[in-house]
Amino acid sequence: MLSFRPTFFVLLLSTLLLGSCTGYQKLLKSTDVNKKYEAAIQYYEKGDFFKAGTLLEELIPLLKGRPEAEKAQFYFANTNFRQRNYTLSAYYFKTFYETYPNSSFAEEAAFMQAKSLFRDSPDFQLDQTNTYSALEVIQDFLNRFPESRFRAETDGMSQELQKKLENKAFRGARLYYDLRYYQSAVTAFTGFQQQYPASAFGEQAAFLKLSAQFDLATESVEEKQRERYLEAIAFYQNFIDAFPQSKNLKDAERMYDTARDAVAKLKPAESTAAN
Repeated sequence: MLSFRPTFFVLLLSTLLLGSCTGYQKLLKSTDVNKKYEAAIQYYEKGDFFKAGTLLEELIPLLKGRPEAEKAQFYFANTNFRQRNYTLSAYYFKTFYETYPNSSFAEEAAFMQAKSLFRDSPDFQLDQTNTYSALEVIQDFLNRFPESRFRAETDGMSQELQKKLENKAFRGARLYYDLRYYQSAVTAFTGFQQQYPASAFGEQAAFLKLSAQFDLATESVEEKQRERYLEAIAFYQNFIDAFPQSKNLKDAERMYDTARDAVAKLKPAESTAAN
């Protein structure tokens, strides 16, 4: 008899699950718009966003022209957000805002579009097209609602996305350096410094730029070395002016001394050519 108990409990569980789904299945088949709408709102308020979203998606075209349509569309957008369907929620919040610009939900819908895109932004290693889109929408929201109650959270999202782009830019430049593409590394670090002058990576970027330029000069043919060492000396001066207490100071001074000695020994390119 004990051998039948697992089967019994499985059957009992299945019966209970089927019983709990019966009301919902009937609602899906129902043609009573009012009943479906009330049930959708109830599911939403209970936090069952899957069932609420399924019902609301069916109801939205049927509620067109009715006062319930506005709330249904906003809630439907939010059911997608709550289920982490961020691409869809961004689309539906945008659609809501454009359809109901004077709605009491309009500001929140615009904010939620930005928040959806923020959540949809990928890791910094991946393509950042979505991150740039999110920043554009965030800025648009701040321009539209400068005194918004969502201002602090929106500013925080913007800062986090900017840090992600900053991280990607630094690591991209660092990759050139690690691969020994020194000229590309110098160009990338220069662009990074211009775009992110107050970056937390500022000291590293300045030191690696100096190091890349020094290595570039060292590995260059003789007629190009003097000019490139002079550039390394200039980078050293910028580095110690900005970071006089850097932990990389000794390495920077070593490169500086070597570069100065090399410049003193090497003739200018014009003189070499004349000889």
